[in-house]
Amino acid sequence: MPNLEFLTADDIAQMLYLGILATVLASYLLVSMRGRLNQVLRYSILWALLITGVAAAYGLWDNARYSMATVQTADGEGIVLRRNVDGQFYLTLELIGPNGRPSPVRFIVDTGATDMVLTLNDATKLGFGPAQLSFTGTARTANGVTRTAQVWLEAAALGDHRAQNVRALVNQGELHASLLGMRYLERFSRIEIMQDRLRIVF
Repeated sequence: MPNLEFLTADDIAQMLYLGILATVLASYLLVSMRGRLNQVLRYSILWALLITGVAAAYGLWDNARYSMATVQTADGEGIVLRRNVDGQFYLTLELIGPNGRPSPVRFIVDTGATDMVLTLNDATKLGFGPAQLSFTGTARTANGVTRTAQVWLEAAALGDHRAQNVRALVNQGELHASLLGMRYLERFSRIEIMQDRLRIVF
């Protein structure tokens, strides 16, 4: 609510004009809908219920979609992942790059890939700039051949499991998400896939 002590004459006049305009519009609606107020009220309630129902349905679907999404939990011996609605397993690692700050990076677990592959955005977030990225390598992806740059991470941590001096590739092309290949996954004692679950045993 505005402080009346600081209102100018122009402010008061503007508020007065707006009040008169609102009164005129409300009066016009009441006169034009005379005899149909019950019908208008009924339709207003129906529309309000419809909008509320759509919003509730959207919220339920959003919650259901979230509940079906990847869940990463520790079970005492390792990490258990649940398959995402897109059919992939996602795993979040805490990486340390040139900037020296731990940063979470979300990977697609790709048992058919060899290396840890970072998107350009994730590499930039970790502190790899143009000076550290020399795109001299190549990799074949679903989108064709793309150029890659080799980098070394100071550390990569998954729960209590921490690895030092981890090799990774930075993809110069378009990549939906960073990929976690077998070169890193082989650091663990066992990997199990059970229907919609993937378990990584430390």
